[in-house]
Amino acid sequence: MSFRRAFVGVALCCAAPNAAAAQATRQIEGAYEITFAGFSGFRIDFTAKYTADRYEFESRVFKEGLLKAITLHYEGRNKAWGGFQPGRAQPDGGSLALVISGDTRTWLAQYGPAGMTSETHNPAWKPEPQKAIPEDKRLPSLDPLTAAISVGAAGDAACDRTVPSNDGKRRIDIILKKVAIESPQAAGVPEAKGDLLVCDIYTKRVAGEFHDAPQEAETERERPMRLWLARMDDTPFRYPVKLQARTFFGTISGRTLYFRETMK
Repeated sequence: MSFRRAFVGVALCCAAPNAAAAQATRQIEGAYEITFAGFSGFRIDFTAKYTADRYEFESRVFKEGLLKAITLHYEGRNKAWGGFQPGRAQPDGGSLALVISGDTRTWLAQYGPAGMTSETHNPAWKPEPQKAIPEDKRLPSLDPLTAAISVGAAGDAACDRTVPSNDGKRRIDIILKKVAIESPQAAGVPEAKGDLLVCDIYTKRVAGEFHDAPQEAETERERPMRLWLARMDDTPFRYPVKLQARTFFGTISGRTLYFRETMK
């Protein structure tokens, strides 16, 4: 498994805080820690605001510890906004800003009822024809944060689905398969409300600009990431609370550092 694929798990670890049932503005703050082979790797901080059935979500992903010391600088900021309908999210827009070793890339996606209506790249992306994302693959795709929100918004149906994710240059399918149901005690998440869904996550490249060899992608299918999704409040939404995966670099583990909410 490559670092690129590990970012799929990172994205899903900040997924889908729930829509407010009341008209007051509800704010959720949380953080996740991703470790590689027992060493600090990534930290994810997020903030979400909800008013009625509207949502605004922001997250920041950055390296820390040993991974920060021995690898290239990386920082990602994502935003997503839109509304909720029963059992699903209806996005209006999503954006990402990536800083990798001093190079910055931003991407904005906007949506309508039929899917992605427009996108804006800075700097401009001019792929070779064979690396372009076809219109029929682009239209139904979702930016990474909105893709993550769509999983949690599905509640008890979060697993056994394929989510079309798009980061502006790479279009992949994120394939979730339910493998088990665990009690809060068995999962080690006693604060969860009810049983947790346990999903295996696979990825399949669809189109775009990939820098690793296709053979690696085939190998990765044999090593899925495992994600635990829990209800953390009185809504049907499910939050990722644990992550485990094996990679060439060692075992990836993810856990919730804190989760809190306020009403305004």
